[in-house]
Amino acid sequence: MKKTYSIAIDGPAGAGKSTIARRMARELGYRYVDTGAIYRTVAYFLDLLGISPKDTDGVERYIDELTVEIRYDEEGAQHMLMNGMDVTSDIRTQDISQKASLVSAQPAVREMLLDMQREVARQHTVVMDGRDIGTVVLPRADVKIFLTASPEVRARRRTDELLAKGQKAEYPRILQEILRRDDQDIHRPIAPLKMARDSVKVDTSELDIDSVVAEILRIVKEKIPQ
Repeated sequence: MKKTYSIAIDGPAGAGKSTIARRMARELGYRYVDTGAIYRTVAYFLDLLGISPKDTDGVERYIDELTVEIRYDEEGAQHMLMNGMDVTSDIRTQDISQKASLVSAQPAVREMLLDMQREVARQHTVVMDGRDIGTVVLPRADVKIFLTASPEVRARRRTDELLAKGQKAEYPRILQEILRRDDQDIHRPIAPLKMARDSVKVDTSELDIDSVVAEILRIVKEKIPQ
């Protein structure tokens, strides 16, 4: 029997990947890996230096000065460390989200982080979410889910999430950001957002979290020995 298993959850921004993946990991006793947070950490580092995520020369010049670590607290929550500093809360802004999409297209960044993500999956049984987990990072994942929802639903969810955190959020602006992010992710030249051929599509537009989790658990139990 295999020592470790992997579940890949891909999909566009605001589809609920992190929420669902975190719940799935807790239900199954797996380790949750939020790869979006890893790229946000890189984007945050470059932003502090005033380097545009589109500036390939600048990214390549300074990327070696960055160390990114994932740590888990006693409750299993993922924390992101940037050069030893916990930036878990600092990276959760719309601006950094947009910049993370751009920086993830930089070859130097992807090369730096790809082995890191794969090594976590080699060592642990994981639920890993992102844009290209099932297509690039873990092409042999035991279960692949493509989680999606309409842009309008995703924008409303993101607006509500930010408002609940006390941050300023305007639905029309966030909808445009969601559409722009989709375009960036789908058309980026390296590892674009797309559904793997052996992935199962789950549309969450009309489903609550419990229903989505139940559906994915059903899929997982068909593919992974319990």
